[in-house]
Amino acid sequence: MQNLTVIIIMFIAVIGPSIVIAVVGAATIQALGRNPSAAPKIYLGVILMLLFAEAASIISLLVVFQIFVPQT
Repeated sequence: MQNLTVIIIMFIAVIGPSIVIAVVGAATIQALGRNPSAAPKIYLGVILMLLFAEAASIISLLVVFQIFVPQT
């Protein structure tokens, strides 16, 4: 039962940043379609947003491992 709990918590910890990455990608494509000349500014913002989303996912997984995985 504890394994199922850990799997569910890990799924929740990863699905949030995954949704953020999908929304950022869709917004980037839409922004570049409207104004292609603003690509350098858009790319910088996108890279920063993706970096923070990935960092949040990695930190949440590290917290889950620290809490639920037994220390040997």
